[in-house]
Amino acid sequence: MDVAIDALSTPLAPPEQPVSAAVAALLATTGPEWLKIESLDLEAQGVARNAAGKVVFIDGALPGEWVTVKPPGRRKNNWEQSELLAIHRESSLRVKPGCPHFGLEAGSCGGCKMQHFHASAQVAVKQRVLEDNLWHLGKVKAEQMLRPIEGPTWGYRYRARLSVRYVMKKGEVLVGFHERKSRYVADMKSCAILPPHVSAMLLPLRALIASMEARDRLPQIELAIGGVGASGGGEGAESMITALVLRHLEPLSSGDLDLLRAFAAEHGVQWWLQAKGPDTVKLLDEASPQLAYTLPEFGITMPFKPTDFTQVNHHINRVLVGRALRLLAVQPHERVIDWFCGLGNFTLPLARTAREVLGIEGSEALVQRSRENAHFNGLDHKATFAARNLFELAPADLAAYGPAERWLIDPPREGAFALAKALADVHQDPSLAPDWQPPQRIVYVSCNPATLARDAGLLVHQAGYRCTAAGAVNMFPHTAHVESMAVFERVG
Repeated sequence: MDVAIDALSTPLAPPEQPVSAAVAALLATTGPEWLKIESLDLEAQGVARNAAGKVVFIDGALPGEWVTVKPPGRRKNNWEQSELLAIHRESSLRVKPGCPHFGLEAGSCGGCKMQHFHASAQVAVKQRVLEDNLWHLGKVKAEQMLRPIEGPTWGYRYRARLSVRYVMKKGEVLVGFHERKSRYVADMKSCAILPPHVSAMLLPLRALIASMEARDRLPQIELAIGGVGASGGGEGAESMITALVLRHLEPLSSGDLDLLRAFAAEHGVQWWLQAKGPDTVKLLDEASPQLAYTLPEFGITMPFKPTDFTQVNHHINRVLVGRALRLLAVQPHERVIDWFCGLGNFTLPLARTAREVLGIEGSEALVQRSRENAHFNGLDHKATFAARNLFELAPADLAAYGPAERWLIDPPREGAFALAKALADVHQDPSLAPDWQPPQRIVYVSCNPATLARDAGLLVHQAGYRCTAAGAVNMFPHTAHVESMAVFERVG
C-alpha cells in the first residue's frame, strides 16, 4: 500500500494515557519516538515512517493512531518491524475484540488478525488493498469499483483445519488454531468465528482426545459443515451436518473407535478417518448422510466430501456466485468456459442459463466429482468437464477447447498466469490460434490480489482487454485475507 508521508520533524506531546513501569523504563533507555500509522499492509500490520523516513511495520496498530514502539525486531535497508509499546491516540475504529483468545501477546490465537478493528473498516481496507495492488503491480485501474460483498462477521467459518497437540508435560490436549507467529497450538476454549455449536465443542473434543489411546498420534481435525445432499435438501437447521475428519498416524483401536462413536452420538457429528493422504479419507460409519451445500438462487445442490475444496463461508459464496453470474451476463445462445472449475461451484449455475458450459480443472478426481454433481442436478446435458494442467497452457490449447463468448476464471492463490499469457500471445499474434476467437467478457474471481493484479496487467496491456469493474469480497472477516473479483471486457 502507498504509505508515503512527511517525516516527523517536530517533537510530540507526552502520552495521553499512562504507561506501565516496564514501558517507562524502556523508554528511559531508548527514548520515545511516536509514529503516525498511515495504513495497514497485507498482514494487517500498521504502516508508518520514522523520523529517518524508513517504513516501520507495527503489529496491532491501526490507521490514524499515534503509537510508540520497541526497538526494531527485524531491520532491512528500507524497512523495519517493531512491536507496539503504547498507543498515544486511539483510532475511533478500534473496538473490543469479540473473542477472549485474540491478542498481540505470546500465546494468543493466530486465527484472526483484525478483531480489534471495526468490521466495516476491515472491508474498506481490503477494498483499498485490491485497488492498490491493481495499480502498483498491474498498472490497472478499474473503471468502476464494485460495492464490497459482506456477510456475517461471526460464526461464519463452515470449514476449518484445527491442529491437535497432546502436551505430555501438562497431561492435557489442545485443539484449535496455532498461536500468533508460532508453531504451538493456542489454548482455546472457544472460537467466535466458528459456528457456536462447534465453538462449544472445543473443550469436549479436548477431553475426547485425552481419553483415547492414540492421543499423541492425532495431529489434526478438519471441520466441514453442510446440508443433507442425498435427498437434495437445503441447509436448514434440521438438515445441517457437522463432519470432523480425524487425521491419525497409526490404526485406531476398537476402544478408540467406540469413543468416537459415543462422541458422535452425543454431539451430533459425523466422523471421517484419514490414515495418510486425502485419498485415504473414509467414513467411520458408512450409513451416515452425505454433505452438501446449496445455491438456492439457481436451484443447485452440491454434494461434497469434507476434504473437497469448498468456500469456508457459505453465505458469502451464495452472494459471490450470484454477482459473478450477473456480471458475466451470459445469454442463452452463448458458450462459457469455467477455468479452475473445482466441484462446479460456478459451472452448474452457469449451465442454468448458457447454451453449454465447459468446466476445466487440474485434478481428474475433481473432474469426476464435477460430472457427478452435474448429473445430480440434471445438468449433465449442458455441462461437460475436462482435466488439464492449467499452469501450462499455450495458444494452441485455447484453440483446442474451442471459442466461448464468456469465461469464468477462479484460480488458487497462484493465479492464472499461463491462461492470461496465452490470451496475450494470441492477441499479439493471431496466427498462433487461427480461426479462434477470444472471449468478449471475463469474470476473474481471486483469492490473492497480488496474482490478480499481475494477470490483470497482462490482460489489459497485452491481451486487448479493459478492466471495467473490480471489488473486494470479505470471505474471511477479522483476517487479513483478501478475496476479490474483476471484470474484463474485450476492446473493439
